[in-house]
Amino acid sequence: MKQSISERIHALRMTFNPNAVRGFIIPSTDPHLSEYVAPHWESREWISGFTGSAGTAVILKDQAGLWTDSRYFLQAEEQLEGSGITLYKEMLPGVPSIPEFICQHLRPGESISIDGKMFSAYQVEEMQKELAVHNLRVDIFGDPLKTIWEDRPPMPLAPAFIYDIQYAGTSCTEKVAQIRSELTKKNSYALLLPTLDEIAWVLNLRGSDVHCNPVVTSYLLICQDQLIYFISPEKVTPEVAAYLKEQQVELRDYDEIETYLQRFEGESILVDPKKTNYAVYSSIQPQCRIIRGESPVALLKAIRNKQEIAGIHAAMQRDGLALVKFLKWLEEAVPSETVTELSVDQQLHEFRAAQPLYKGESFDTIAGYRAHGAIVHYSATPESNATLHPEGFLLLDSGAQYMDGTTDITRTIALGELTEEEKTDYTLILKGHIALAMAKFPAGTRGAQLDVLARMPIWSRGMNFLHGTGHGVGHFLNVHEGPQSIRMNENPVALQPGMVTSNEPGVYKAGSHGVRIENLTLVCKDKEGMFGEYFKFETITLCPICKKGIIKEMLTREEIEWLNNYHQTVYNKLSPDLSTAEKNWLQEATFPL
Repeated sequence: MKQSISERIHALRMTFNPNAVRGFIIPSTDPHLSEYVAPHWESREWISGFTGSAGTAVILKDQAGLWTDSRYFLQAEEQLEGSGITLYKEMLPGVPSIPEFICQHLRPGESISIDGKMFSAYQVEEMQKELAVHNLRVDIFGDPLKTIWEDRPPMPLAPAFIYDIQYAGTSCTEKVAQIRSELTKKNSYALLLPTLDEIAWVLNLRGSDVHCNPVVTSYLLICQDQLIYFISPEKVTPEVAAYLKEQQVELRDYDEIETYLQRFEGESILVDPKKTNYAVYSSIQPQCRIIRGESPVALLKAIRNKQEIAGIHAAMQRDGLALVKFLKWLEEAVPSETVTELSVDQQLHEFRAAQPLYKGESFDTIAGYRAHGAIVHYSATPESNATLHPEGFLLLDSGAQYMDGTTDITRTIALGELTEEEKTDYTLILKGHIALAMAKFPAGTRGAQLDVLARMPIWSRGMNFLHGTGHGVGHFLNVHEGPQSIRMNENPVALQPGMVTSNEPGVYKAGSHGVRIENLTLVCKDKEGMFGEYFKFETITLCPICKKGIIKEMLTREEIEWLNNYHQTVYNKLSPDLSTAEKNWLQEATFPL
């Protein structure tokens, strides 16, 4: 029989040191500070019962709390009910931060414990500073769940595989040469890479260690004269071993990373303290000069080469075909048969799986009908599974992994009659989406400077959304990747040609409905203008945007023209590969507004 949440919390509290340790912080990450993690590291989910991808649990001697962002407010309320864990909604007025909460409940001289592998060096340093003011300490404890988590999933040991140059576009040798050139500019002998998507990109390797994210659990040390790869031996097939030998990569066991760094003889090493866990960071021997800074790999990876750009266009073409087949099925099925959120998920999977080079979903599909659409990262379960009817909205956020690219798309689909409020909200979100899609901006522009374009239509009505407007997307890698973003929070990374970002404004009304429209865009050169070059977004997602919720009178002539041009592009590119019936459906779906 599984332990209940209260039994798990009690077991954790029994590990506290009665003299000083008064609590434990459990984030939702892994030793590589990943957004999505292998089951072995789903510690926060195990201790709290909350299944969202972002959240941090704080377990004190006499109370417990969980902090998460707006994407998960409604989900967390439901999943934490009866657990004894209080929900703290991040970014809302009056909600204490985790350090503030700890300072409120611990007495001077006491300490809060963490597993040093689950927090970045930067996070630990900042936490230590904040708590020291109140004479509180951070205790680096290790992993307390290793003794209390019954039936814990094992470490991921699935084999890695080679990512062919026909999809990667650039060889491992060329990438390493680029990185070493960047290290020379920074006066650094070595670069420590703990981030899984960056390692996969550099080595042209992929894996299946994390659900929906084709990465390999490992560390990579890039020196000016050698490459050392820390990976579990079970993951290295003879083919991969031969390939890595050819790339002059030296293999070490995954668990050797800290002992290797303790005796590392390089004179300097570039480390990003925000992406490297505290345990690994602090194991670097004192004689080695640590250069704190961002990895050059993140930016190199974000700017797609010609082959990658061709690949993502091809992947979008196939994804669009699957989506058109699905949308036609959905329109015909809802009035005539029983369709549920879970059957929508399954049917969409089947259409995508039939496409060449398909490797799986890029994240778990979000299919939220009516009020469930207001739960930003809703995931249907047998208990919550709603039946669709020919009325209201279905919010469908989904994506796929293809060998030549990663897709991510959201459509809010009118299944039938809508209220005026639903139509208004839908049209406002469409206006924001189009405003960002049409943006032209000078070189050096950051995402935070464009974010307002997508929000202004709903801001004018006193509404907002608290998630980002746009995130970077990997190339047959993670669906969420940096360093670029489009959001209210400042990000110093400028948008550059070759970067892929999402465009996904939304609005969510609890108990009623949610609206989000998302396409992926490619930053492209536009023209020379005053004071230099100007860039623009090319929308690369190919799928009709539902017209049934649009109040045409709310759109400007330019907005209508953009939508009609986009739909003409969708029809022209997809129709040649569709059956007559599918082509007729698409013609109607893309008919000019």
